[in-house]
Amino acid sequence: MCVGLPPAPGAGHHLEQGVDAVSERTQNRSQKSERRLAAQLAAQKAAEAKRRRQAWAGGLAGVAVVAVLITVFVLVGRGGDEADQAAGTPSASASAPAAGGAGAPLPAGADPALNTRPVVEAGKGDLKKLVVTPLIKGTGPEVKTGQTITTNYVGVFYADGKEFDSSWKRGEPASFPIGVGQVIPGWDQGLVGVTVGSRVQLDIPTELAYGANPPAGAPTGPLRFVVDVLAAQ
Repeated sequence: MCVGLPPAPGAGHHLEQGVDAVSERTQNRSQKSERRLAAQLAAQKAAEAKRRRQAWAGGLAGVAVVAVLITVFVLVGRGGDEADQAAGTPSASASAPAAGGAGAPLPAGADPALNTRPVVEAGKGDLKKLVVTPLIKGTGPEVKTGQTITTNYVGVFYADGKEFDSSWKRGEPASFPIGVGQVIPGWDQGLVGVTVGSRVQLDIPTELAYGANPPAGAPTGPLRFVVDVLAAQ
């Protein structure tokens, strides 16, 4: 039996070495765990920093896009305002004719008043003959028989001034040959010789208008027209 026998020589030394070895391994494992934990923490911090940088970059990009859009809207708005101002300002330059009333261009050097629709009133007395009254004197060439003229006009009954026709109301000028029987005699006789750019008043008796028995839809009796001569070709 081994009971009561003293320990073998050197056993204590070997036991101490075993304890030291176990302690060293435990310490090594602890150090490795700490290093892994530190590495994980560092990786997490790096990932969080990267996400923050990306978020900042995305935010700045969004701000930049908004700034660009605002700039575009402002420029477009200014461009629209400038275009509206340009469209609403008639030109007085002879080299760049202004836009005439009822969609017609004014001839070069024409009076800007031709942009304005005339007010036509009733006549007075008994109209017996054609009366041509210049209201604005144009500076262009004289209208010749056989030419096609472009006009704006307002037509009213001579007796009461009630309007029956107007190129202004239709929003476009009227073009037709003159002096060749394509229009009523009062126009053929009253507009030949008028200079382009003129506004004239034509007081036309019944026989030089549509006659005593006008065609269906035509006005009866003496008539008054105010005519703007815009072109002649």
